[in-house]
Amino acid sequence: MFGSIVMGIEDDVFESILKQYKAEHSFTSDTELVGEDWRVIAALFETAYRDRVGNPFPQNPLIQLKAAIKAVFESWNGKRAVDYRDAAGIAHDLCTAANVQAMVYGNTGEDSGTGVLFTRDPATGEKILYGDFLINAQGEDVVAGIRNTRKIAEMETVWPTAYQQLVAVCDRLEYHYQDMQDTEFTVENGTLWMLQTRNGKRTAAAAIKIAVDMASEGLITRQLAVQRVTTDQVDALLHPRFNEPVLQEAKTAGRFFASGVNASPGAAVGQVFFDADTAEQKMKEGLAVIMVRPFTRPDDVHGMLASQGILTSEGGATSHAAVVARQFGKPAVVGASKIAIDLPNRLMTAGELTVKEGDWLSIDGATGEVYVGEIETIQPRIEDQQDLLTLLSWADDLTATNNGLQVWANADGGEDSSRARAYGAVGVGLARTEHMFFDPERLPVMQRMILAETVEERRAALAELLPFQRSNFRALFTEMTGLPVVIRLIDPPLHEFLPNIDELPEDSPLKAKAELLHESNPMMGMRGVRLSIVMPEIVEMQVRAIFEAACDTKAVGLEPVVEVMIPLTAHVNELRAIQPQLQQVAEAVMTERGMSFPYKFGTMIEIPRAALTAGEIAKVAEFFSFGTNDLTQMTYGFSRDDVESSFLPIYVEQGILPQNPFQTIDKDGVGSLMLLAVQAGRSARPSLEVGICGEHGGDPESIWICHRISLNYVSCSPFRVPVARLAAAQAAIAEPRKQ
Repeated sequence: MFGSIVMGIEDDVFESILKQYKAEHSFTSDTELVGEDWRVIAALFETAYRDRVGNPFPQNPLIQLKAAIKAVFESWNGKRAVDYRDAAGIAHDLCTAANVQAMVYGNTGEDSGTGVLFTRDPATGEKILYGDFLINAQGEDVVAGIRNTRKIAEMETVWPTAYQQLVAVCDRLEYHYQDMQDTEFTVENGTLWMLQTRNGKRTAAAAIKIAVDMASEGLITRQLAVQRVTTDQVDALLHPRFNEPVLQEAKTAGRFFASGVNASPGAAVGQVFFDADTAEQKMKEGLAVIMVRPFTRPDDVHGMLASQGILTSEGGATSHAAVVARQFGKPAVVGASKIAIDLPNRLMTAGELTVKEGDWLSIDGATGEVYVGEIETIQPRIEDQQDLLTLLSWADDLTATNNGLQVWANADGGEDSSRARAYGAVGVGLARTEHMFFDPERLPVMQRMILAETVEERRAALAELLPFQRSNFRALFTEMTGLPVVIRLIDPPLHEFLPNIDELPEDSPLKAKAELLHESNPMMGMRGVRLSIVMPEIVEMQVRAIFEAACDTKAVGLEPVVEVMIPLTAHVNELRAIQPQLQQVAEAVMTERGMSFPYKFGTMIEIPRAALTAGEIAKVAEFFSFGTNDLTQMTYGFSRDDVESSFLPIYVEQGILPQNPFQTIDKDGVGSLMLLAVQAGRSARPSLEVGICGEHGGDPESIWICHRISLNYVSCSPFRVPVARLAAAQAAIAEPRKQ
């Protein structure tokens, strides 16, 4: 280890010497070697060391110690350490430490050994001791996965006294640290020595189960349980799994390749690459990668982070590959010993099957099975995640207690809203009406409306569209009964509903209309409220459909909570021009149906001018919703589609921008505009409801910003709702707001 870790000599240099010696003397295991064998091997190691370093191996232990300490400090800036900190969100301006402690030996005979132990199962969170040990071995043999280990439960029969001592120490460590521990120990001549302990890395499922179980056991509080689980872990728990019928077809077709230790759960599908550098490069090229190695080392971390999943032919449940995969939520199968990896020829074989570099592979980190080719994956059901549901219910209680953010969802129909409600959303913050027009049955009618030469022709086409819209809205109100539903009126420019102009024949009426509607910068052209003012009959139809659907829902005993949102407002006079017309339509429908229920008309704040004049706008609008995608584009002067494929990645990489502002709210620029709008809006209308419905609504860091500027809710994709619920609770716990 001194040669490889301190002096940077490749591990294979020493491993090849050892393998060659064992082969020449017909040894199959390190434990078969005796003292004389190790003396010969040590001399060969010293020669290899001198050949590569240029100096003999230092015999003075103080020189060895100083060099080792220096190597520890220098490792802080090594590539693997930097990659690890980037992935784990650890600051680079901290530092590392070096511990010097007395050595104990696990390789002195059959009454000695070493092991790695987790106080709970790091894959499932089950309250059992989980780990491996080796007789007559040192710790590196276990961690590196070089030798086949024995399960920790077997230690009770091998060294019963030491095992009972170990169990008692594990209980004590958990009680002291109030967390699952990852420990290393050595038994030297029958005496147990604890070498180190730390909070154990774990899968997402294990993290949630351990937090819930420890709170239920009274070891920690519910609040600490909610704070301990990360949003990334909640996200990872909802990762895909293999479609069972498709998986069975793969088994029947003989595509089973190998099995190993189910080290980190989740299904992963990708192309095989055999080293970390290539894996990282192929990921940057846009490929889905499965990194395959005999076993991984810290130098491989960057490739592991770049991969969809990891497969090794050696190692166990506590090997480097398993521990790192669990930490970062990467599906992993390790110790698939039937696989023979041929690194020089970039291929591997198992039985009669051969997989070459670039071939597709599917791995199941939950079962430890590996299959050739691509297997379809499906999304897990949150209803089956009982520990997660428990944790999120605690999170919701803590959010409410500390006056935190509600979590709503973006949903365009009944299926979306049903999923949103199942995932814990307490409202729909964005229903995009234009998405409903792209259905194949509706799009021709929408195009006929666009081609209309007169208002009468346009109204005739809209009359055909109204039942479709009403049906969609009825499904939304039905699924979300008793909860608010914010429906955004038509937002995109009309040309988006027409075929690509270059694909249309010259004599096509659609081509002529597309040319007429062409704009140099359509996203800043006639769309949103501007389109509503120029062609009010479109949004009049939509509002009629909304309120007819609400009346239908109320008629069957349900409770529609209606909020209508007018997009892209820049000036309060735009709202003054269109909102009264739409309110008249709403009142007319309720009069026709003999019903009455409260409703709101509000607007999206997605133009800087709207944020700057929010006080005036709030005199008309009854609620605000920030459209942070457009607000970010217009604040920066960025066209998102263009900048994300050109200079924005360079800006982030070089630190010109701290992060992509389309992924996390720019708190100093866009965030300041949002705060100004909230304060000005509530000065004019103290009861003003304010939320966010852009993609940022599901980003944990952005959720903290929304909490600090006193938004009422965030709205995000249904699949991000569990993540947002946890982030909202953690923000509320850390920074409680006044009721």
